Formats: sequence, structure tokens, C-alpha cells
Amino acid sequence: MDSVMDSVVVPASQQALGIRQVSEETGLSIDTLRWYERVGLLPLVERASDGRRRYPPDALRFIRLVQALRRTGMPVADVRQFIELGGGELANHPERMALLERQCAQIEERMVELRDDLAVVQAKIETYRDLIARGLDCEDDLPDDMVEQLQADELLAGTLPAVPRRQR
Repeated sequence: MDSVMDSVVVPASQQALGIRQVSEETGLSIDTLRWYERVGLLPLVERASDGRRRYPPDALRFIRLVQALRRTGMPVADVRQFIELGGGELANHPERMALLERQCAQIEERMVELRDDLAVVQAKIETYRDLIARGLDCEDDLPDDMVEQLQADELLAGTLPAVPRRQR
């Protein structure tokens, strides 16, 4: 006779996930997940009796953290250190927090750089739109008076991208 425990149905949200499911949920390729495991970034991976990887339900949240740290440029060694300092040891919290704070500062610096780069690219788009509206090719050498007018317009707008000048 089956025991009561044998007939208990575990909700799908609490069942272990296969690698394909995790890949679909996180957007990481199966190869990347395997590599993360191999280099020690995914210590939560268990194996079923058939050898297939089985991820506990809470692994998705952890994988998304690892994914965010890597995507924002944290070196593998630092991610691994963060993981190794885990395990619920209160004494390690300050060091783990310092790793995250350092990464956060680097992300914020990168965001400033990206905003500046975005402004340059947007200014170039506006210059090209202006040239096209005037019937000029974006790669043409421009007469000096046209360059001066474009630069004056761009100074008023607060940006000054490179404008091609005619060779003398």
C-alpha cells in the first residue's frame, strides 16, 4: 500500500527544474549554464539518478544574480568569491556586501559613460538628419560655411559631434 507521502503532489513551483527550463527562464544558453557550473558559479546544481542536472526552485533567483553580476562586468573570480563567502555565515556578510557595493559603484560609473556616449550618438543622428534634410550626403565634405552653421546649431543644442570639413 502507498504511504500518504507517496501520494502527495509537489506543486510545479517547488519541483526541481531541468537545464532546458532554466535556460528558457533565464535566457542563458545551456552551454553557459554548464560552464557556470564547471567554474564554480552554480554550486546548487544536483544530479538526478540518470545524471541529468536538476536545479532546485530557488536556483533561478540565484542564477539571475550571477547573471546580473557577470553581465555588468564582475570578474568570474569575484563572483566565485562572493559565492564561496555565502552559506549563511554572518561573519562573511561584510565582505560579500563590499563585493556588491564595489560592483554597484562600477555599474553606476559605466551608466554615466553610457549616457555620455548615448548623447554623442544622438547628436550624430541629428547632424545626419540635418544633412539629409538639406539634401547632402552624410559623408560629403562640407563647405566651411556649412560646417560653421552646423557647429553653431550644435553648440546651441549643447553637443558638438565631429562634422566633416572640406580639405583645402
